[in-house]
Amino acid sequence: MSATHTRPRSDSATVAGEMSFLDRWLPAWILLAMVAGLLLGRFAPGLGAALDAVKIGQVSVPIALGLLVMMYPVLAKVRYDETHRVTGDRTLLVLSLVLNWVVGPALMFVLAWIFLADLPEYRTGLIIVGLARCIAMVLIWNDLACGDREAAAVLVAINSVFQVIAFGALGWFYLQLLPSWLGLPTTSAEFSFWAIVVSVLVFLGIPLVAGFLTRVVGERARGREWYEERFLPKLGPWALYGLLFTIVLLFALQGEAITSRPWDVARIALPLLVYFVVMFGVALLAAKAVGLDYARSTTVAFTASGNNFELAIAVAIGTFGVTSGQALAGVVGPLIEVPVLVALVYVSLWAGRRLFPNDPTYPGRPLTSEESR
Repeated sequence: MSATHTRPRSDSATVAGEMSFLDRWLPAWILLAMVAGLLLGRFAPGLGAALDAVKIGQVSVPIALGLLVMMYPVLAKVRYDETHRVTGDRTLLVLSLVLNWVVGPALMFVLAWIFLADLPEYRTGLIIVGLARCIAMVLIWNDLACGDREAAAVLVAINSVFQVIAFGALGWFYLQLLPSWLGLPTTSAEFSFWAIVVSVLVFLGIPLVAGFLTRVVGERARGREWYEERFLPKLGPWALYGLLFTIVLLFALQGEAITSRPWDVARIALPLLVYFVVMFGVALLAAKAVGLDYARSTTVAFTASGNNFELAIAVAIGTFGVTSGQALAGVVGPLIEVPVLVALVYVSLWAGRRLFPNDPTYPGRPLTSEESR
């Protein structure tokens, strides 16, 4: 979606009307990418093995490249000189931290035990997914829903820091300490601190630095008007190309496992579906309740509901093995997250008209007579 909440719109403009052909049919492209990946993984299993062999540590190089291509254009759009207005918003920061690091993991723990009490491997994998807060694809969903780009960049950076600091401690709490308090079976797991650090540096650090330098150099060389009106529209579509490429790779890598165990996938998918919908709804309503506008409420909702499946998969494989049930639970994460969060983009735009009818940051709001002049 090319529009943002900072640009003026005509009275007759609609969000859908301003979408490019690629944006308008994005759900269809994503579905095709998922199907293509599953078919490749199912009928060309050697391809998945070949792709999985190209790694640096636990990081898949092909997937890393896809994510970098996806994230770089979005981070190049961020106005970094305006991020101070986000860091000064304590309500936004505190709400996001509570949703991401208290509510999200706790909700996933509860859902894992409700839906997968008899399947300990899948249950553990689902809890690991809940601990891995999103630092990649959330930028795409937030941009499509016309959320606050600067707020998204800041919240993603904060989540990255907390991910390095808190992931291991939360894993111990939700897999060992809390179950023992409740009289439930515990799971012993040691997470690699360096695997988490590498994931953050690769999936956020590289595109963040590249996006920042691109804006600084571009604006100094040609000015902000040229950068935002001429350069960014040419760069923008590459984010969605990277997204589709990444989806094909993810599903090709795990296509055989997913298609050969459909009932297991369905068992894992149900709590994930509940998680994404509940987290998004709770976060959006909580943000509105504390007085945030549409753009920031949307950003809070997407950063709270998305998960870092790249990290969850890497941790599950590194800790329990590539053929483990924990790894399969991590793989099912994007299978459910991608289509559900795409749908929530449209839910956000639909709900914005009703929850934020006169909000100047809502992209579908008609201009006032003063704004029209």
